[in-house]
Amino acid sequence: MNDLSPAKQDLAAHRSLSHVTDWVFDLDNTLYPRECNLFAQIDLNMTHYVMELTKLDFEAARTLQKDLYRDHGTTLNGLMTLHKIDPDHFLETVHAIDYSSVEPHPELIAAIADLPGRKFILTNGDLGHARRVLKRLGGDELFEHIFDIREMTFVPKPHRQAYDAFFKRHGIDPNRAVMFDDLEKNLVVPHEVGMVTVQVVAGEGFVHEQVDAWELVRTNAPHVHHVTENLASFLRERP
Repeated sequence: MNDLSPAKQDLAAHRSLSHVTDWVFDLDNTLYPRECNLFAQIDLNMTHYVMELTKLDFEAARTLQKDLYRDHGTTLNGLMTLHKIDPDHFLETVHAIDYSSVEPHPELIAAIADLPGRKFILTNGDLGHARRVLKRLGGDELFEHIFDIREMTFVPKPHRQAYDAFFKRHGIDPNRAVMFDDLEKNLVVPHEVGMVTVQVVAGEGFVHEQVDAWELVRTNAPHVHHVTENLASFLRERP
């Protein structure tokens, strides 16, 4: 006997991935583990960029940078809004990093390749950065398209405009799609439009001096349908 009410049965069915035809992945701290600290390099470069721009000391610049990241979706969007910076110069500067901490992940690549349907990346980073990460992972040709910050016209997740532009570009029906992201705030709009949502989180106890507590939030809020510390395992055993 099924003890679930019709409404709960509908919710459980939607949170299953059996109906999904379009698989949408964030890039940073999602396709590679936060523990490899790749994004921490970018984050530090952004703090130094803010220092140079504003002439603030490190701590004040870092506080401002994190506030912009939290409030505007990306530090870049905040700096463009408040300081009218050149986005291309910013992206080139902050992505001048060492990618060697991203190790090949054949198990993850195989799990994504086996998914039934189209696979996309929807990232607040830029195309060059995404391609360098994918090359390190071993998934250069894995995704149909990388929808990056330039294609968002620099209006990033979690703003609705970023998702709508992506859906329109690829003719995606959100009710047949799933979104994977490390930041729970980036799953609010996907949930609202009918996507299944999966938060990819760092392992319990992870801390790093470049990571604020809000970036690691896990929540049982209704806009987060699933939470996983191991994306490859989740995809292999998907509900």
